[in-house]
Amino acid sequence: MTTTDLGLPAALGGTPAFPDGLPLTRVRVPDREAVLARIGDVLDSGQLTNGRTVAELEERAADLLQVPHVVAVSNCTAGLMLVLQAAGVGGGRPVVMPGFTFSATAHAAHWAGGVPLFAEAREEDITLDPADAEARLKAADRPAALMATHVYGTPCQVERLQEIADAAGVPLVYDAAHGFGSARGGVPVGGFGLAEVFSMSPTKVAVAGEGGLVATRDADLARTLRCARDYGNPGDYDTLFPGLNARMSELHAAVGLASLAGLPERVAHRGALVAEFAAVVDGLPGLRLALPEPGDTSTFKDLTLIVDAEVFGLGADALGRALKAEGIDSRRYFHPPVQRQRAYAHLGQADALPVTDRLAESVLTVPLWTHMDAVTVRQVAAAVIRVQASAGSLQAAGV
Repeated sequence: MTTTDLGLPAALGGTPAFPDGLPLTRVRVPDREAVLARIGDVLDSGQLTNGRTVAELEERAADLLQVPHVVAVSNCTAGLMLVLQAAGVGGGRPVVMPGFTFSATAHAAHWAGGVPLFAEAREEDITLDPADAEARLKAADRPAALMATHVYGTPCQVERLQEIADAAGVPLVYDAAHGFGSARGGVPVGGFGLAEVFSMSPTKVAVAGEGGLVATRDADLARTLRCARDYGNPGDYDTLFPGLNARMSELHAAVGLASLAGLPERVAHRGALVAEFAAVVDGLPGLRLALPEPGDTSTFKDLTLIVDAEVFGLGADALGRALKAEGIDSRRYFHPPVQRQRAYAHLGQADALPVTDRLAESVLTVPLWTHMDAVTVRQVAAAVIRVQASAGSLQAAGV
């Protein structure tokens, strides 16, 4: 395809690739009838919490994740908070974590009584850099925990991170919000560290409307979490510790169970779509994708581009504006990184992560849905190519 064949991008007067718009995400529950039947059963039971549907979801998730214990909670953030509380985070002690993550990672540590201590991202896949995390753990005064995030569903360097956590004598907790269906070398994400906490919110591959799942191999932790999600009440209202109302409802569990059906096939389809996109844009100057290591599986909760502005001719923000003119929605996941957000300005760590800053400045997430087809993916990729081919004109036009 030549530059002439591409035509003008919409921002310069060309025809939009998607005149009716292409949203970033579009949720579809696989089996609507099965969901409605389950919801009917829940309503007929008269029990909307602490019922058999949540228990069934936990059992099914444990089977898929190949772990002995899964505890359903109201959302991923609450799950992280309760895990960190149970792990003894508190007293204002440092919790080493990536700066390149969703803010909920840091929020959970804060609410558990810890103080976020941000570490660098790996250049290759934007997950936590083990070497930098190790250095910050060693330099920290009485660190309480190490947290890592499977960004976009890309598995972290779990083996090295466990070695680092063990050497420092701290628990390793994963924000696995994006990772239900990911695998590290064929081993499902879910069984690494002290616990891995998943999200089932609407933008994820496995959804419950709202909800979270805590996966762990630690029976004592699972027992504590079951009490903690119900205010710390063991059943006699003599609370053992300050817990939360973090129960998942039976109705959300009904949706979650339906969403787990066919999950491996949906993850494989998303991977095939990303491979299709990568093949179309292969060789495009200044553009690469955030991809897992060979042998690993990502859910590709997000299809994220990494844009070298100097080589591509436009920055990620300008590319996003040009794609908007094409009708293509996009987001800057994650920009700004957490250490630069106003909520954590008081920590004075804003300038501590140059690699994270550069990567965060370079990312742009484009649409990817589980039920998207290859034709649509190729159209998005072609729109990116068309924008890059006119980068100089777009820059001159102030796009």
